[in-house]
Amino acid sequence: MATYGKTGLWKAVQSFLPERLHFTPDHHPEEDFWENRGHLIHLDRWPNPQAKVRLVLLHGVGTNGRQMSMILGRPLHEAGFELVAIDMPGYGRTKVNTSSVHTYADWVNIGNDFVNHELQRDTRPIALYGLSAGGMEAYHVAALNKKVKGVVGMTFIEMRNWQVRDQVSRNTFMSRVGIPMARLQGSLPLVGSMSMPMWLASKMDTLCNDPDALKILMLDDSSANRWNTMRFLASHASYTPAMEPEVFDICPILLTQPAEDLWTPRWVSEVFLERIKKVKVNVVVLDKAGHYPLEDPGLKQLADAIVSFLHGLEP
Repeated sequence: MATYGKTGLWKAVQSFLPERLHFTPDHHPEEDFWENRGHLIHLDRWPNPQAKVRLVLLHGVGTNGRQMSMILGRPLHEAGFELVAIDMPGYGRTKVNTSSVHTYADWVNIGNDFVNHELQRDTRPIALYGLSAGGMEAYHVAALNKKVKGVVGMTFIEMRNWQVRDQVSRNTFMSRVGIPMARLQGSLPLVGSMSMPMWLASKMDTLCNDPDALKILMLDDSSANRWNTMRFLASHASYTPAMEPEVFDICPILLTQPAEDLWTPRWVSEVFLERIKKVKVNVVVLDKAGHYPLEDPGLKQLADAIVSFLHGLEP
């Protein structure tokens, strides 16, 4: 089974983060695997039996679970919480079921299955955090699962909205022509398994605001340099949640918006979140931070906001 180990591209990215976030002997992820739907899902676990609330970390289409661990693992673990970061199929160190072509809907179903799996093992409440596309994935999982106690998102990207799709796609042609073509091709058995790089479909060049860190991230085939199938892209662009935002009444939501996010500015999330009326929605702006944040004070504000949010969920 492939693991991240102690070296690799993730280690080079970690060098761009403040020292206080670097892993230590007392605060580091324990690598684990979980079988689901034919996949061997890689997990970065940050165990703490005394924690009253647990947090599941969900990456987007340009990151992976280890990159979630690097920005939030240590500060939240030091604050007394238990975390686990998932590598969804196609990303990180997860071994994919080669007998099927996975979709974005499969990601949501895996997230739902994982929450149920964790609650069967341990009844302590679970909240979700998602970065980039992982923010909306966290919402989708919560809407399907209905047992999640809180949702935090770096952004909430509603791909069914053409204005949002224009913003997050590489260009208008990809948004207005490429994605509809992916929907058509995704329904065809042979064509649906064809892949394209996410940097061609999206504004991956705005993943982070440090050009040297971006060069390293773009070398990583398990995150920013990932290729996805037409079927996955079509599913992501057209996914219908189990509960539309107007009726969502499951749990509170927190948007942690990077102030200098060049990929998904604040309005991208607001056009979705303003439709939510039945639960509390709060917003925290992360100063000087980019989409995948490497910068203080935004990183510290992110951890502080999540710590406060999770304390509010404690039984």
